[in-house]
Amino acid sequence: MDYQTIPAMFVGITNNYAEKELFREKVDGEWIGITGREARETVENATYGLAAMGLQRGDHIAILSTNCPRWAFSDYAIACFGGSSVSVYPTLIASQVQYVVNHSESKLIFAQDQEQVDKVREIKSQCPHLRTIVCLDDTLTFDEDYIISFNDLLEKGKGYRTGADAFNFETRVSEVTPNDVLALIYTSGTTGNPKGVMLTNGNMCSNIDGGLDRITVGNDSVFLSFLPLSHSFEKIVDYICTTDGGTVAYAEAMDKVIDNLKEVEPTHACSVPRLFEKMYAGVQAKFAGGSFIKRMIANWAVKTGYAYADARRSGNVPDKLAKKYARANKLVFSKVQALLGPNFKFFVSGGAPLPAEIGRFFEAAGIKILEGYGLTETSPVIGLNPEDDYRHGTVGPPIYNVEVKIADDGEILSRGPHIMKGYFRDEAATRECINEEGWFHTGDIGVLEDGYLRITDRKKNLIVTAGGKNIAPAPIEAALVLDKYIEQSLVLGDRKKFISAIVVPNFAELTTWAEENGVAETDPESLIENDKVRELFDDVVENAMSSFSRFEAVKKYFLMPKEFTIEDGTLTPTLKIKKRIVEERYKDKIDALYEEQ
Repeated sequence: MDYQTIPAMFVGITNNYAEKELFREKVDGEWIGITGREARETVENATYGLAAMGLQRGDHIAILSTNCPRWAFSDYAIACFGGSSVSVYPTLIASQVQYVVNHSESKLIFAQDQEQVDKVREIKSQCPHLRTIVCLDDTLTFDEDYIISFNDLLEKGKGYRTGADAFNFETRVSEVTPNDVLALIYTSGTTGNPKGVMLTNGNMCSNIDGGLDRITVGNDSVFLSFLPLSHSFEKIVDYICTTDGGTVAYAEAMDKVIDNLKEVEPTHACSVPRLFEKMYAGVQAKFAGGSFIKRMIANWAVKTGYAYADARRSGNVPDKLAKKYARANKLVFSKVQALLGPNFKFFVSGGAPLPAEIGRFFEAAGIKILEGYGLTETSPVIGLNPEDDYRHGTVGPPIYNVEVKIADDGEILSRGPHIMKGYFRDEAATRECINEEGWFHTGDIGVLEDGYLRITDRKKNLIVTAGGKNIAPAPIEAALVLDKYIEQSLVLGDRKKFISAIVVPNFAELTTWAEENGVAETDPESLIENDKVRELFDDVVENAMSSFSRFEAVKKYFLMPKEFTIEDGTLTPTLKIKKRIVEERYKDKIDALYEEQ
């Protein structure tokens, strides 16, 4: 990494790759490329446009949009101007947007479309600092003077850059320092109001540097971007991809990711474990739905894949095994690989623990998943598995420019140039998590094994039963969702006599099972009350708990008739279950599990 700030990186990249396609989006059914020169022109005009709107260096400017080139161009323009971008998740409701805009004291907000503009319109009068909304969709028109289009901003910028007050763009960029706050990223949080994490240019550049030391990207790399850019994970990976002229292609939407993978034929992508769990469940269902012969072939292929992966790790693959794997690949795994396209190299997984069995299965299928670890407060990467020596169930060694140690109580601590400047307008919370020696308390429990970091659970998630047993729920939840009939799970039992769980069925699989087993009910509410279905899940849960000790295993559970979602407030934007919200919402059902029989 040759750059000390993100604006300097953007200028260097667009100078070096002026005629190369650096960004890509789908417009009217066609994938359209945007060159470095085109991106540079847009960002320069947007930067001047911010000046024309009366903004000053250091001002906070929000972005409320799904992933698209204009999200990136807005972000780069804010950085080059010398401001700080404020990430706002597009899934937030108006009152939540109001909190972030007010707390961050944002003066301007980029809003994607009619839906997002309407959210801001609704709360504008309660946001004293907010002066302007810039709509990224130029096809829309608005009556209010405070709403302009992105193209209007660019036109204002073109006028400003020829005026007497104009500054030199590259001089302005050179004035941005590593200590300047690049971004305010509001943690999604599972409890309470989100906190604004202040990440400097130096934080992000050090993390890009550490990431590039661990994984290989180049000007032939194509990265499919679909996790929210409002989150630090996607943001850093997008930056990393472009450092040496790679291309970032923006997926149309989450439900279009599989289609877009085939169309874009990327080399890399990053995701949270939820996608891999769904892919795993889908593949397993496909295997199970085949004829007896096809199931036998699939089972043989998977066993062969495991043996081949283990042998390759040891550095000794017998010729006979290599030939068997080539046949397994042709007959079975090539169909899985085809979902990703012919150029795919690896996924990066983060945001939550990836069950080791899922990573191992995809390795057997010839698909590499590199699990990493970090938090928004750490820019975000702390650890990442290397491409040539990744270990399932771990998040790899710490990247070279960060320090990690394990506290006496098992908490992971980290120190280095990646640690945030602090929480915006919350010095007390900053002091609480960063000690006088500069060690950041992650709140995660883990161990270092041969230099590789293994996360066991969140410190605050640890369950202490009434009998005094300490239990990490994450491995139990991971074991449950590995079954094809389970979509989501939440393990409970703090200060209780035993462990229980909330289980969300995979209703696509369950409906098929019901048809095959004479169950007449079809709607989810009726299905979960059916005696045969209850018997099925009794067996499923019991089998999933077979590797856990008696005090860890789930004793009782109840089935949910619908998934936890972002829309109903039970999932964070990064797809983590909001445990406190769920426990409050389903308190009666949870209490019923613990009533004395």
